[in-house]
Amino acid sequence: MLTLLSLRLRIFLFFCLLALGGAAVAVGAIWFGVSRGDPFLTSILIFIFLNTGLILGIWLLFDENVAKPILNMSAQLRLHAHALAGAGVDMEEGRYLGDLAPAADALSARALEAQHEADERVAAETERLAAERARLTAILSDIPMAVILLNDAEEIVLYDSQAAQALSRIAPPRLKARLTDYFDPAPIAAAMQALQGEAYDVALRLSDAAQTHVFHARLKAQTDGGYMVVMDLPEDGENAISARPLVYDFDLLIAETSNELADTPLDALCYVAFDTETTGLSVEADDIIQIGAVRVLRGRMVEGETVDTYVGPDRPIPPASTKIHKITDADVTGAPDIASAGRMLSHFAHDAVLVAHNAPFDIGLLRKSATKMGVEWTHPVLDTVLLSAVVFGTNAEHSLDALCDRLGVEIAEDRRHTALGDAEATAKALVCLLPLLKARGVETFGQLIEQTRKHGRLLQDLNG
Repeated sequence: MLTLLSLRLRIFLFFCLLALGGAAVAVGAIWFGVSRGDPFLTSILIFIFLNTGLILGIWLLFDENVAKPILNMSAQLRLHAHALAGAGVDMEEGRYLGDLAPAADALSARALEAQHEADERVAAETERLAAERARLTAILSDIPMAVILLNDAEEIVLYDSQAAQALSRIAPPRLKARLTDYFDPAPIAAAMQALQGEAYDVALRLSDAAQTHVFHARLKAQTDGGYMVVMDLPEDGENAISARPLVYDFDLLIAETSNELADTPLDALCYVAFDTETTGLSVEADDIIQIGAVRVLRGRMVEGETVDTYVGPDRPIPPASTKIHKITDADVTGAPDIASAGRMLSHFAHDAVLVAHNAPFDIGLLRKSATKMGVEWTHPVLDTVLLSAVVFGTNAEHSLDALCDRLGVEIAEDRRHTALGDAEATAKALVCLLPLLKARGVETFGQLIEQTRKHGRLLQDLNG
């Protein structure tokens, strides 16, 4: 019946109810006091008690039928504005908001229609570029050399399949990593110095710190800035190239000036979303048995840059845990120990913000084994539980499944409860959340931490 009334009339009736209720409570309190022979003190106390209850009751009605629906509708409109979920506003939830819900629904549907048209054009162009990249990758894979492109800060902007294979012998390959993260810096510095003269290219011997892996290469200066590294691959039987894409981001050719972390824009940061599978749910008593991680750079997941490894624990895996993640003792037999796996993840996450869902658990497990790894886990940390609370409010459900469902992120059933599958879901959720945070005026890492700390009752903040 109320849904047939206008929004303004319904709000007016709310306050009429408040006025009438207050008058009724006052009359009842005075009558009760007079009947007890103490008309003033008793009446006043009863009036205060009943009037407070009346106001609280009406506030609850207003909160449930007006405030909450408006907040939820705002969150839905933000999602639709960034094409992160299907069109439409929950009309049932907004049934007491008059014409606001239908108007918002119509606007959302029209905006999504326009977005779909733009997406179709982008998809066609993306398909064309993907085909060109596939052809280029196939051509480069037949050349027995590895190619790496560096920017002026000596950070990796591009690497091909052969380069990925060579870098993988030392540590996981990643864009924006410095060449010295993999190879002895002294020969690289000498070659860079030689290029400052009249030399166009310089012979270079690249080797890791232990001199286990050695590559002969040439370093060439590029006319439009940056450097090209061309590495000869030794015929040692280790160079079977696995199928993987040509990885690049030419925006990285412009080396960024370093800012204080707190002042760095969110879309300028590198993120590593990761997840672990474990022998149980206790940080103190249980061990990691699988690590998965992916990198997010400039607001997108970097295709081909992942960590996916089993970890050998110091104990059998309990059957109750195997029931959840399907990992058995046979799976982890011969796997790297936590020291080796932890160092791999640390290298992969160098100069990056670590991102996890329920981060205190995963970070706690890493920090517990920090001494074995020889790693100090002092990375800045973001938790997608807290990011969800910033964007959608504390009252929303913040499980990984609920968050992904809200953002339109699909998690394949066979990928759920695998470290890499959950890491990918976390990364996709992060990519969706970044523009929503920006739309709320949260643009730098410092501003984001300030907002997440307001929701500290949900989870502990891990940033100092």
